[in-house]
Amino acid sequence: MARGIPVLLNDEQMRTFITEGFLILNTDFPEAFHHKLAEQLNQVYEQEGNPGNNLLPRIRDLQKVFDHPIVTGALTSVLGPDYLMHTHRHGHFNASPKAGGWHKDSYWGHKKMRNHHPWWAMVMYFPQDTPIELGPTGVMPGTQNYESRTFTEEDPQGEATASGKAGTFALIHYDIWHRSTPNTLGKPRYMLKFEFMRTQAPVAPSWDCKEDEWSAPTAFSTDIAKQEVVWKETWNWLSGKLGSLADTEAETETLNIQEKVDQLEGAYEPDAINASYKLAGMGEAGIKALLQALLHDNVKVSRTAAYGLSAAGSGAVAGLEAALSEDRVETVVHAVFALGELRQLAASVIPKLVALLDASTNAVIRQTVAEALAMIGTPSEQVVDALIRCLKDGDVQVRFIAGLSLCRMGAIAEAAVPALEEALDDDNRYVRGHAAEALHYIGTDSAKNVLIEFLLNSRWCPTTTPQSTF
Repeated sequence: MARGIPVLLNDEQMRTFITEGFLILNTDFPEAFHHKLAEQLNQVYEQEGNPGNNLLPRIRDLQKVFDHPIVTGALTSVLGPDYLMHTHRHGHFNASPKAGGWHKDSYWGHKKMRNHHPWWAMVMYFPQDTPIELGPTGVMPGTQNYESRTFTEEDPQGEATASGKAGTFALIHYDIWHRSTPNTLGKPRYMLKFEFMRTQAPVAPSWDCKEDEWSAPTAFSTDIAKQEVVWKETWNWLSGKLGSLADTEAETETLNIQEKVDQLEGAYEPDAINASYKLAGMGEAGIKALLQALLHDNVKVSRTAAYGLSAAGSGAVAGLEAALSEDRVETVVHAVFALGELRQLAASVIPKLVALLDASTNAVIRQTVAEALAMIGTPSEQVVDALIRCLKDGDVQVRFIAGLSLCRMGAIAEAAVPALEEALDDDNRYVRGHAAEALHYIGTDSAKNVLIEFLLNSRWCPTTTPQSTF
């Protein structure tokens, strides 16, 4: 299949992604394409080492993988048509007979609230045939929503692997638990990891949607904790329905508030998350219980409550705004996160969020505000002005996030072009990279002129190597 119209995921594939957190798909390039690409990787790794963020210019044919309609269709379905390829990418070489440790990838190390909604995703591409004996990536289905390991690390039950023919790729929710599995063959195994980010909140399904209402997939791992209310809310969110849980269960379950609060405070994370989302649908009484839990002494309870509040609709805004004045950093971070997820419903809180940028000496709070501002997005002039200030923040991760946030603002952020031009000279590679991406998404003539000059001055020759310097 040549480059062309994206092949969108169907309803069943989207249901599987929502429940299991990943899909295993395959391109249809001829075998020789992948073989050539693997040979190039062998040569580069042997002579130069891991090219890291320069994978695409160094292995030029690799771009064809990410232009393939099956790959673009899968990414469009999950992240919307304006998704961004993150500046960070990495080639993973595995020749070890030992399994790697279970982990979730970081967002460049900052203490970010992980999002149940698919704002981020990863593609893991395997350029060679990768049977289970060659050590493909292993994922634990359904764990994308959990901070804790809900499985036994030494003997994980239900692990799925990205094994398959050359050209296989795994599309995974960014926050899923995963690892490298043992390479018992000892032959070279490459996995090329690329990160992607949604730049716009969904307003309608971006996959090949035939059915409006949520239903569970016809088959999924029996080891997954059932989270129907979480899955339904994610389906609705992806369909463009903001705050879809508000009052959905207010009449039928008002007497069960205390039962849900007890589960929310319990040790088993899947039940706690279920309870949080259930409370979000129980009207004013449920929101009140979540706001109280936001102040809980146990930070984990506070964080879990924030997920429910992020789906509770406009009724949660006033209480979340009040929580911005709390002394505990984590409480403020959780409240800011939920307000960002409520998007335009929280527009009235923008002045207080902007004030936090000046008032807070805590970098994590400022990082969280920098992301939430663009997710709320309005009033746009105030948001853009605040993000321009964030580009000049003393904390590198605030600057890093500001660039990504300006990508979400688009042409309305043209006033940020001079500050983004300055950010192109930042000491940090990712601040520079995100500034360039922001200029691309702003897309005005002034933004394009700055971007083109930067790209021309920083162009990189993929065939210049220590062995071939001219």
